[in-house]
Amino acid sequence: MKMKRTLSIILLSLIAGLGVRDVHTQTPTVTAPCRIGQQAPAIGFWTWAANAHVKVYIASADFKTKEIPYLLKAFQNWNSASESTASGVTFEYVGDAKQELSCDNCLTVMRGPVFDKAKRHATELKAFSAHRDQIINYASIIIDPRLTNPQAILDAVAHELGHNLGLLDCYTCKKKSTLMNQFKVMNVPNDMAMPTACDIAQVREAYKELKVRVRPSPPSRNLIDEGEEPVDDDTPIVIPKP
Repeated sequence: MKMKRTLSIILLSLIAGLGVRDVHTQTPTVTAPCRIGQQAPAIGFWTWAANAHVKVYIASADFKTKEIPYLLKAFQNWNSASESTASGVTFEYVGDAKQELSCDNCLTVMRGPVFDKAKRHATELKAFSAHRDQIINYASIIIDPRLTNPQAILDAVAHELGHNLGLLDCYTCKKKSTLMNQFKVMNVPNDMAMPTACDIAQVREAYKELKVRVRPSPPSRNLIDEGEEPVDDDTPIVIPKP
């Protein structure tokens, strides 16, 4: 336990030392209407349970030392918006992982081949629902080995965390209006590392709906990201067999 705390302190120090983009903890203000498809992403399906404390594990052997603080910054940015989104979901870095973990409320960050030249996807979220409903029990964020620009990694992980909280991609949205815009070029940051006011508003709507009902999983089908706004969600979900 002492070693984990020490590692966390070292990594947080690296965040400051490496010049990771500063994040204001104030809630962004809405300067224009949050129109879905224009300034705001649509609400998807899959989410962590309300008030979930998600334990984050990083396969540190997959990453360079200088990259890890950028991974952690993405989680910190979403944590700063947790109260504003009314989701209550928080992410805590716990330690190293050798492989994808399947413990309850665990999220593993690791590398793997996911890049698609046609769709320009270099990261992928895989989530698992033990109860065959929309609640994520454990998940992993896969980062392609060719995504090496630390700032681009930060932006991409922040984007994937939006999917963790019920947001869909929004490739028609105005540039810099949402984290859920498309990445145009591999290894080029989109300069969007924290949720916008419209992202926060949409996550709030997703969790407001979650209070009303928890939907069952749709019939089994291929849920791999299509690179567009699909009917349900664009994050691949694997439901464990009974």
